[in-house]
Amino acid sequence: MSWKICFWAALLIMFLGIRSSAVMGKTGNKRRSILNSFHVLFATVFAAAAVLFLPIYSQIFAGEPFQTIKIFLLSIHNTIRLFVVDGEFTIITDYITMEEGWIFTAYTLLAGVLFVLAPVLTFGFVLSLFKNISAYRRYVCCYFKDVYIFSELSEKSLALACSLQEHNKRRGIVFTDVFERNDEESYEWIERAREMGAICFKKDMQVVDFRFHSKRKNLYFFAIGEDESENIDQTLKIIPEYRNRKNTHLYVFSTRVDGELLLTSLDKGLVRVRRVNDIRSLINRILYEEGNKIFQNALEGEDGVKEISAVLVGMGKHGTNMAKALTWFCQMDGYRVEIHVFDQDPLAEEKLAAQCPELLHKDYNGVYVPGEAQYHMVIHQGISVETRQFAEEIGKLSRATYVFVALGTDEENIRTAVGLRMLFERNGAQPVIQAIVFNTEEKNALKGITNHQGQSYGVDFIGDLRTSYSEEVIMDSQLEAEALLRHKKWGKEEEFWKYEYNYRSSVASAIHMRAREWCKIPGAEKPEEELTPEELAVIEVLEHRRWNAYMRSEGYIYSGSPEKSSRNELGKMHHDLVCFSHLTEEEKRKDSRVGTR
Repeated sequence: MSWKICFWAALLIMFLGIRSSAVMGKTGNKRRSILNSFHVLFATVFAAAAVLFLPIYSQIFAGEPFQTIKIFLLSIHNTIRLFVVDGEFTIITDYITMEEGWIFTAYTLLAGVLFVLAPVLTFGFVLSLFKNISAYRRYVCCYFKDVYIFSELSEKSLALACSLQEHNKRRGIVFTDVFERNDEESYEWIERAREMGAICFKKDMQVVDFRFHSKRKNLYFFAIGEDESENIDQTLKIIPEYRNRKNTHLYVFSTRVDGELLLTSLDKGLVRVRRVNDIRSLINRILYEEGNKIFQNALEGEDGVKEISAVLVGMGKHGTNMAKALTWFCQMDGYRVEIHVFDQDPLAEEKLAAQCPELLHKDYNGVYVPGEAQYHMVIHQGISVETRQFAEEIGKLSRATYVFVALGTDEENIRTAVGLRMLFERNGAQPVIQAIVFNTEEKNALKGITNHQGQSYGVDFIGDLRTSYSEEVIMDSQLEAEALLRHKKWGKEEEFWKYEYNYRSSVASAIHMRAREWCKIPGAEKPEEELTPEELAVIEVLEHRRWNAYMRSEGYIYSGSPEKSSRNELGKMHHDLVCFSHLTEEEKRKDSRVGTR
């Protein structure tokens, strides 16, 4: 067999293999298959070495029976010897000499590289094996602890892990799918994990067997990767493995509809599963914790009604969810709300109308009917924040009271929020401005920022990862606790966690209940049985207005008939999406029960 052919073949294998390994290492793709960059490099060196041995054994077994089989098997055998540091380089020089010309130098040089690289890879493999053994040993030591297992090492998982450990140092923290990559960010994450004493596995969360654990202690799994498809896939694999184990909790971070559908229909056994929609969670938290600012900054109109003029910049996931939420959150006696939404997408309004057909419909949007949801939403589509047109439109909103900026990146949000303060100063408006900033250090540094004359920009930067991914928000939410209490007024606890329809509806109800107390709605703090007839009448109508706006923000439409039989959940069609006066007395009493403490 030609020395030259085998040399070029081995060289090509090395080139393609190293290139593939480098690409896999740089992409950081978390949806890993069985192969990773190390495996590719290992296979590359093995294949190249085996090819280099082929012409040697072709000479040795020339003319013998079963020549091809012997050549193949002995080439593989000698390659294996390389990886266990048992290879002898003389087998190369004994069969190729300097008389062969340039190929001698090239062949022996390539062989020398492989003779060195193979043992190095073996050492790396053994070292990684010891690392996994060490991780398993440390996990066994957590047998009598509550253990918190994260699907990957990232800024989000580190933030939540740090929060958990701050509240209880005895908690076991485990990160899986941890790979040391040649980048500063990865190195810093691994160092932070080591500093907190976390256990790190190279294997994926669903591959590592965590079942060797006290049945009395909790296992918490967090499918918290950036790739939502992988989060869902891990969930579908973990649940069958732990279905019969008590004290097992699984948090799935997903904003996708398919995630909601899969988790609702899945047989979870004893595993308590919760989907975390961090987009909705942030919007709900803003309204629950800081929504009083929206009402406090409202301006009194000529008719004595306080006017809320909200400006939302950006109709990504955060902006769209806030736009929907404000329609029901601002349903309050004594207040009127107008919502201006800006986005550079020329189809922004059509997309929102497709999601929520009645929310922007001319029969409801901007139409003020007693007993109905009352709001006016205007979509300014096809307008970039960097254009003169945007500045001119903002200049017309001299009575703006609340601004929410969510354009996608921290830099854009900071720049736009500061620019908006300038524009509103020019037209005399003094709105509350909130802008999303994910980076915790930046958010803290920006607190109370001023210009060169010491004048405050008055911008609230919200949504940083350390706050959003904390135990108080993800696992021990006061808002969730209140929502569960509200759900129990008409349903069972397990239905609150199982069906997101119930969860979202109860959360919205709890948020609005708090807003009523801020706005001093008569009887808002009282249980139903303590309300006067006058207070009860006010709360019933207000609750139905809120419910109508909420249901339309969820995509529901009127079923076309007041008959209960016309209700169609699959079609998101409801018979009670009418003004309060058109409800039956039975349905009015439901508003009494739902809308009170």
